[in-house]
Amino acid sequence: MTVPLLEPIQAALATVNDPEIRRPITELGMVSNIDIASGGAVSVTILLTVSGCPMKETLTRDVTGAVSSVAGVTGVSVILDVMSTEQRQQLQQTLRGGQAAKEVPFARADSLTKVFAIASGKGGVGKSSVTVNLALAMARTGRRVGILDADIYGHSIPAMLGVADERPTQVEDMIMPVPALGLSVVSIGMLKPRRDQVVAWRGPMLDRALVQMLTDVYWGDLDVLLLDLPPGTGDMAMSVGQQLPNSEVLVVTTPQAAAAEVAERAGTMASMMHQRVVGVVENMSYLVCPHCGPEHQIDVFGTGGGEAVAKTLTARFGYDVPLLGHIPLDLRLRAGGDAGRPLVLDAPDTPAAEALTSIAEGLVSKGRGLAGMQLGLAPAGR
Repeated sequence: MTVPLLEPIQAALATVNDPEIRRPITELGMVSNIDIASGGAVSVTILLTVSGCPMKETLTRDVTGAVSSVAGVTGVSVILDVMSTEQRQQLQQTLRGGQAAKEVPFARADSLTKVFAIASGKGGVGKSSVTVNLALAMARTGRRVGILDADIYGHSIPAMLGVADERPTQVEDMIMPVPALGLSVVSIGMLKPRRDQVVAWRGPMLDRALVQMLTDVYWGDLDVLLLDLPPGTGDMAMSVGQQLPNSEVLVVTTPQAAAAEVAERAGTMASMMHQRVVGVVENMSYLVCPHCGPEHQIDVFGTGGGEAVAKTLTARFGYDVPLLGHIPLDLRLRAGGDAGRPLVLDAPDTPAAEALTSIAEGLVSKGRGLAGMQLGLAPAGR
């Protein structure tokens, strides 16, 4: 081993993050051995969490690039090995940071992660599309963003991000979220043995699934977590309110009166669970006429639904529930979701993408405040 090269090589390896865990491989105990020949050829042994690690090619490329950049290194060989049971247990302990295994990290009083639950009264209003595009718009600002697809029966987030066939890596009983377009993503669809398998669960199982995706997944240090809720006011909406009492709810509706009326119920449900409704988003607000241009907007689904929901919830709760924005109809929004390339990435200058970006920026720039937060205080004894 050429000792003078060892220190800069170790420093270079410290800049390489595990693609799933997003922490330096040196910190995670993944660098097993470094051999340096007299001519500057370097061999690095990396320990994978599991033999079938889906990101091993990315890891190999990143390690090779980092070590190759060190002056004096003439060649790099990466050897992949697998952690022992003891090493995986040590990694799990490192990741948990001494916290209880089944604790919901985002429910802690000291959690700095903003949690937004995206809700709707009925299906078909584009709630999942809004969730995905808001998450990507937030991530483009440099924030670390995760999505939990809590729509157990109608999980569509993985397909919208192009990772429908991906499966998360498991370290002992800890699950690594799937990286997708810079986001950390977990969905019940990723945990099924087959993509076409149907989920037919009732209340208690739904709550257990949510708890598992919150506690058994290593989310890391997120700035924002978005939950894509199933439509309506059922078991999952109640479970989110119980497990994440500090989460804020964003209600998605379309302009027509029928959608607005049921959207109000979704907002009211959140208030019943002591969650704060942070605002309303009106999706599919209008269609820009393909012949006349932007000056002619076609109100395909009517008008005023978003304003009506915001006004009703404001009066009902006694605090301001703003209408955060109107998202116009855009064929590319649908096509991007089908292709796994959301609109804010592939067409950021379109009116729909700009509206989504503006909503995302407003949400993350707003301070959380203390309204609606559980402070963990109890009356002092006399």
